[in-house]
Amino acid sequence: MYTISQIGLPIAIAKRVAEADAKKDMKKIKQILIISLSITISLSILSSFLMYLIIPYIANHLLTDKRVFYPMMAIIPIIPISAVGSVIRGYFQGRQNMKPQSYAQVIEQVVRIGFIFVLVSWLIPYGIEYAAAGAMVAVILGEAVSLLFMLKMFQLKKRIKLRKNAWQYLANGKETLHQLFSIAIPSTASRLVNSISNFLEPILVAQSLALAGFQATVATKQYGALTGYALPLLFLPTFITHSLAIALVPNISEAEANQHKKLIHYRMHQAIRLSFASGAIATVLLTLFADSILQYMYGTTSASLFLKIMAPCFLFMYIQFPLNASLQALDLAKQAMWNNIIATLIKFAFLVILTTNPEIGIYGAAISMCVGVIIGTVFHLITLYRAIHFYIPLKMLLKMLVLIFSTFWLGILLIKIFSFEISNIISFFIMVILLFVGYIILLFSLQFISKDELQQLRRK
Repeated sequence: MYTISQIGLPIAIAKRVAEADAKKDMKKIKQILIISLSITISLSILSSFLMYLIIPYIANHLLTDKRVFYPMMAIIPIIPISAVGSVIRGYFQGRQNMKPQSYAQVIEQVVRIGFIFVLVSWLIPYGIEYAAAGAMVAVILGEAVSLLFMLKMFQLKKRIKLRKNAWQYLANGKETLHQLFSIAIPSTASRLVNSISNFLEPILVAQSLALAGFQATVATKQYGALTGYALPLLFLPTFITHSLAIALVPNISEAEANQHKKLIHYRMHQAIRLSFASGAIATVLLTLFADSILQYMYGTTSASLFLKIMAPCFLFMYIQFPLNASLQALDLAKQAMWNNIIATLIKFAFLVILTTNPEIGIYGAAISMCVGVIIGTVFHLITLYRAIHFYIPLKMLLKMLVLIFSTFWLGILLIKIFSFEISNIISFFIMVILLFVGYIILLFSLQFISKDELQQLRRK
């Protein structure tokens, strides 16, 4: 419902605003905003109402756990709040002003985590379903404060008045609507595939594990270890790759509008290089120190094997973000959509086949996620090669391999030198610091980060 209410407009707004901004067409930017807000507000109200109607059926029959009723009801207000916020974010991205949404995201996280601590602690005596609902309310409060901040920043920085002649802009906005939907519809379909995938995945896992002979409580606990412990750690490096992907859309859109083909390739190579650099160190840490990290963070090592299986595969995920953003910016959203659909279908096929096997069980879900990530990334690379002859040079691939294997070797060497045991947290931190120092030396030695890029970071 969240995806439907946004209908893929954030990326479309960023691209079209960037193109209009390059031409200094403020009227076009105003029209884009008015049309986008009208669509998202209308759809978010409809989506919220539909979600309210179908939640009882989802809780009782699809997820087969009545306890999810209260958390799902509690999260409904997130739909309209996020829908409006997505339009404002798309506007700032298109203007290549990343500061407002960056500050807003930090504010949202602080508010959300603070209220999660308060509300969950307060509601846990009443039952875990109420505590989970409290966590959802905390998410809404974080999003609401974030939206208020962005609206204030928009009011301070805007050079246009949205309410003035709004109906006139809507009436004459057929061409703008078509331009937005040419990106938004395929983008929505692509995101909808991911949303449906995330919705169906726990259902398929629960049903498959039941067929394999696992009880419902065991299946829930195993899937919880995968999605609650392993996946958050695996997605941790994506705060860099996601930021690069967001910045890529207006950059490439502007370069394409000005016919700067070499700049397009350079920006894409730069994003892939930096995404891999951020993901490689995480992969090594999560593979070598899976037990230690899980024990220190969660007090359990139940998701250790998940991390060891999935961490190397998620290197493909880290470079998939900028590849997907590049496809959106180049008006190849439809191709990106089909890539995601095919990858998701293959992932589900592997999930059902492997998870229904009692000897593999829940690890089939982990393997299927890896398959989906790898196939999706490869398909994106093939699409970009066919469209603009983009490819990752052999020299860059060799540097990637040298970086990851050298870092992995250094990690193993440090474990042997320190005779590391999981109970020794001081040794762990010393090894991590030394590993980071060695990794930074490797980054500069292999020229993964240039002096020019460092100077840009200092300036910003």
